[in-house]
Amino acid sequence: MNVFTRRILFLLFFISGLSSLVYQVVWTRLAFASFGIITPVLSVVLSVFMLGLAVGSWAGGRWVAPLTRRTGLSAVFFYAAAELIIGLGAFVVPQLFAGGENLLLASGETNSFGYLFLSALVLAVSLLPWCVCMGITFPFMMAYIRERDGEAEASFSFLYLANVLGAMTGTFMTAIVWIELLGFHHTLWMAAAGNFTIALISGLLGWEQQRLGRREPSEIPPESRVPAPAGQPQERIIKGILFSTGFIAMAMEVVWTRAFTPVLKTEVYSFATIVFTYLGATFFGSWRYRADRSNGRAKSWRQLIPLLAFAGLLPVVLNTPALLKADYTEGIPDRRSVLLLLAGIVPICALLGYLTPSLIDEFSGGNPARAGRVYALNVVGCILGPLFACYALLPHLSERAALILLSLPFVGFCLPLQNHYCRRWQWGFLASWGLVLGWSGLGVEDFADRLHRKAGNPMVIRRDYTATVISFGQGPGRMLLVNGLGMTWLTPITKFMVHLPLACLKTPPQSALVICFGMGTSFRSAMSWNIDTTAVELVPSVTKAFGFYHADAARLENATNGHIITDDGRRFLKRTKQQFDVIVVDPPPPIEAAGSSLLFSREFYELAKRHLKPGGIIQMWYPADQDIITAQAAVRSIQEVFPYLRCFPSVDGWGIHMLASSDPIAIADANTLLARMPESARQDLMEWSPTNAPAYLSQVLNHEYQPADLLNPNPDIQITDDAPFNEYFLLRFLNHH
Repeated sequence: MNVFTRRILFLLFFISGLSSLVYQVVWTRLAFASFGIITPVLSVVLSVFMLGLAVGSWAGGRWVAPLTRRTGLSAVFFYAAAELIIGLGAFVVPQLFAGGENLLLASGETNSFGYLFLSALVLAVSLLPWCVCMGITFPFMMAYIRERDGEAEASFSFLYLANVLGAMTGTFMTAIVWIELLGFHHTLWMAAAGNFTIALISGLLGWEQQRLGRREPSEIPPESRVPAPAGQPQERIIKGILFSTGFIAMAMEVVWTRAFTPVLKTEVYSFATIVFTYLGATFFGSWRYRADRSNGRAKSWRQLIPLLAFAGLLPVVLNTPALLKADYTEGIPDRRSVLLLLAGIVPICALLGYLTPSLIDEFSGGNPARAGRVYALNVVGCILGPLFACYALLPHLSERAALILLSLPFVGFCLPLQNHYCRRWQWGFLASWGLVLGWSGLGVEDFADRLHRKAGNPMVIRRDYTATVISFGQGPGRMLLVNGLGMTWLTPITKFMVHLPLACLKTPPQSALVICFGMGTSFRSAMSWNIDTTAVELVPSVTKAFGFYHADAARLENATNGHIITDDGRRFLKRTKQQFDVIVVDPPPPIEAAGSSLLFSREFYELAKRHLKPGGIIQMWYPADQDIITAQAAVRSIQEVFPYLRCFPSVDGWGIHMLASSDPIAIADANTLLARMPESARQDLMEWSPTNAPAYLSQVLNHEYQPADLLNPNPDIQITDDAPFNEYFLLRFLNHH
């Protein structure tokens, strides 16, 4: 095969990998919007992607020879068809998500087994066909390379290198550039254009191959003539290593996403940064393998496995507040800490990038069927790893313990290889690894350890499949942390979120909905009005911490007019027929997270509007010390849906209460509003205030903002589901600074 053709094939697989990661990033975010921003959704999306790759790789390797033999067509034609089908997924998958979301509305709360099972099933049905086609591309293209060059024995690593480079580029460009500039759907369309271009070029290559005369299938060396690993025990070890490395790597990726949040802060960019670093290091390892192979100096997998045992513990050693600036506050991540933390995952990813293609090349000898089978085994491990991390590890173990446990199998693989090492090397390895393990388990202070040392008792850590929830502090200083980020504290702001809109109603209220439970302060304030109150919280462990913050939590939980529901706020509104006098929303920080953008979007307000009674009010709180243009986008989104909007500063001078309604909102003086409140509600309002009630309420009422002053002249600056202005902001931030 000439150099020009090799470059064309490299480019095709580069674009293919780029498009695949565009789909993974965007489809994951769309899945969050449809099925809830919970770890199981992320794990299922990753697992379905890997399942499709496994099935496609196995099936493609099995089918390619019969297909080319029966049709007389080059394998590149079938590769083109697979890319064409993948491109169609850009248009079909969002529609399948929307249909699946509506189908699951009757399946219960998000923490129920029925919902988790059915949502996983819907995600699998929606994503699997396109992911299978992605997996097919490897054996199909390997077969085409075999047609052009029957001696090619390292075609898998050649394609793997191009694919990983494309995936790395796709991750970076999607998260950093394209979504911010184009929105989700246009980004998908651009990826589809890449797939369609690949299909066209591949079709031209196939036409050229047919014109020049394709090699007959009988001329392609059959599997039986491909060099196989020496002996069955070695073959089993190779298969075991490939399965285990896929399992461990993807499980670690899920754990890293949760463990690194106190340092990386924003969820969107933290996950994208982890994936980019993972793929970048994998690309470097694959490139190094190709270079070593061409020079005849390729490293044996027996040399690499012991290194993995140490590399797996490096993220544990480096993820300590003693080295990193890790805290529960919002803000811009510390650059040095981010680089140091990401550097910890580079060695293990680079080693896996070297090891995986080298093992598959050795096992397959360039044969598509053998490569497809063994690559499928690696991907099966990638399927099970995220599910194991999500459901078995993180609900029961700390992130540090989970990473240590996942590193242990690498040591196990060294045991069958002990005959390849001298006894001095064996004892040295075990002693060194034991020291690193002991330091990781006992000598390293992780984020929770440091927090406990500084804050002292009481401190309660709760873990579930969704998040790690930490409650700590005493008296007014009590705090709530979710995945290492501060959510809220005992502040009167959360009381005003409820009392202000309820007191502004023209008629006595009968019901209220609180979206985002937090410490339960807003729920408790609504209950003080003696009305039917529903609170919705996505993280199960957050509601279980209610009693840590309020002594009367048990009484309120058992009250007949109080309902605490574990669900996504948007999903709850879609599946309920109830209407409320007041809907109170306190979006979770940081403002840039997906959980906030889905509650600040214009589509959410349109949904909430349908669940307000005539004259009802929605209260949305916005942390006003954030970027001014993002605040303008948030105000524009609610103003586009509700014709009447009034904005007030929070009582502590931080944040804005946005009150919106389909009817005019008449704001009376403080004494009139207090007169509308039952005695229990007035007591709740004044629980943490040293001043008198009228003066306290006037601090908010007398400093009203005019909505027109909070709007940007550009009407396109708003938050929508397709273009989450607050969530994807990096280009805007860099341009501003």
